[in-house]
Amino acid sequence: MISRLFMLIIVYFVYRFRYRILNALLGQRWIRKSAVKWTMKIPGLRQKFMSEMMFGSRSGTVNNQ
Repeated sequence: MISRLFMLIIVYFVYRFRYRILNALLGQRWIRKSAVKWTMKIPGLRQKFMSEMMFGSRSGTVNNQ
């Protein structure tokens, strides 16, 4: 019973301070570098990032008349 209550308290605080935790983690260079390497191994994300870097956003918001 106490372990479940303790787990709920931890989940609550992680959820409440999730952006601060994420900023602290990504503030570490090696974690940020690892996250980028891991993300670039996913083919769909890599293709999307590369196409946006090379050709810009193709969202259709630019009015070419």
